[in-house]
Amino acid sequence: MNCLSPSILAADFTRLGEQVSAAEQAGAQYLHFDVMDGCFVPNISFGMPVLSSLRESTNLMLDVHLMIQEPVRYIKEIADCGADIITVHAEACTDLNHAIDMIKERELLAGVALCPATSLTALDYILPRIDMALIMTVNPGLGGQKLIPYTLDKIRDLKKIIDRRGLKTDIEVDGGINFKTLEHVLDAGANIIVSGSAVFDGDVEENTKRLLDIMK
Repeated sequence: MNCLSPSILAADFTRLGEQVSAAEQAGAQYLHFDVMDGCFVPNISFGMPVLSSLRESTNLMLDVHLMIQEPVRYIKEIADCGADIITVHAEACTDLNHAIDMIKERELLAGVALCPATSLTALDYILPRIDMALIMTVNPGLGGQKLIPYTLDKIRDLKKIIDRRGLKTDIEVDGGINFKTLEHVLDAGANIIVSGSAVFDGDVEENTKRLLDIMK
């Protein structure tokens, strides 16, 4: 099933609750949180207080993407704030298996993200253990970038691996997804779509419905 995960990184934080509600009412299924530490990526974004506040006001699946070095330091706290899915970066974990264990122990969905230039071989042994693989279609840390074309081949290759191994792993994509690029990532095999500006720039409800129409 195709699902839309609006990224609040692009939202107007003076109207955050209102905009999240509009996306939910329009049919979005997930809500994407890009947590940045200023170390693994150059930016700093938001953390537990924002996640906890929104957990109280939405029924959407809270899709938390930890763009932080050694995310095991914060998995417990993120889980306690109400996350439904926690995704860690393979590049940021000294012990990726331990990070997955920590997420699974809390009965949450576990995801692993790969930066654009990171090989799919990083998922070879962990793929059967995770619920979602996140393919970054831009370099992590900044919003508003253009989708990197070669990441479409990476999505296609991952989809073939998942199918060949008989797995049910979701493929999420994040970065540069808009009304023009959405069909390309869907055709490549992605089924969970992170989109920021395309949702939150302008009429959130109308934008959400338009994206979901393309995803049908």
